[in-house]
Amino acid sequence: MTKVRLLGALAGFIVLACGTAWGQAYPSKPVRVVIVFPPAGATDIVGRIVFQKVGEQLGQQFIIDNRAGAGGTIGAALVAKSPPDGYTLMVYSATLVANAHLYKSLPYDSLKDFIGLSPVARLVGVLVVHPSMPVRTMKDLIALAKARPNEIVYGSAGVGAFQHLATSLLCNMANVKMVHIPYKGGGPASLATAGGEIQVFLTPISEVLANIKSDRVRPIAVSSDKRVSQFPELPTIGETVKGYDFISWMGTFAPAGTPKAIVDRLNAELKKAVADPAVASNLSSQSLDPMYMTPEEFAKMLRAEYDKYERVVKLSGARID
Repeated sequence: MTKVRLLGALAGFIVLACGTAWGQAYPSKPVRVVIVFPPAGATDIVGRIVFQKVGEQLGQQFIIDNRAGAGGTIGAALVAKSPPDGYTLMVYSATLVANAHLYKSLPYDSLKDFIGLSPVARLVGVLVVHPSMPVRTMKDLIALAKARPNEIVYGSAGVGAFQHLATSLLCNMANVKMVHIPYKGGGPASLATAGGEIQVFLTPISEVLANIKSDRVRPIAVSSDKRVSQFPELPTIGETVKGYDFISWMGTFAPAGTPKAIVDRLNAELKKAVADPAVASNLSSQSLDPMYMTPEEFAKMLRAEYDKYERVVKLSGARID
């Protein structure tokens, strides 16, 4: 072996060894986990449940830092500018890729400035109506909406929120027209549905679970492509509106440039965490399904979700300057 080749091989070995050691030594100090939405919301709950377990597994603190505002873009901008050393992580939902098409400009690139570690929970929506509505099935609702165009009112947590985009897609695919009223959050919109201010609400199950149990709203169908274990008797929207499938997810991210050894270590710990029976039970109690992917699988999903939300946002007509 020539001297040049020997030196090259030695350098490669050192890089590989250092990368492996770096991943094994990580984390050597507390890790900040930026959750881009306020406390007590679904994303916050998921982040706390999962990273508490990851911290236990690694014997290190994972400190939650809620940086809410502007649909999560404030927290995301902070993480995008953080050192890519594995000590600043992020929990975000599908809103990360939706915002890329909602906002005229963002201080970061939703795909290029982050590495997806793994999704950790899947969120399914349920379409509910006020009990005064003379509908009990999707066919009933579609027939009524066609007979009364622009008379039925649906609510959302805000322009471009899950509820807005999910219902806009439904209206487009079912060829019906309903009126959108945005509220300042899913909670107020849920109360408005229970109070009869709005007639239709397609929202994450956890937002209306209490109202469903107290019969203040009537569940009609779920937004996923398969029925859910919480309500096995409820059909999917897609059973009536062929091809309809609208779910969301919560994922974990690191700044772009984070060493692969650290990314792989975190991915392995997240896999263990979401497979833990207590974690899975906690997530299920919030009507959330545990979810895991490799970083490579998650990257492909993010690209597909980015393209999907481009179409959905365009259909909704939503735009934020």
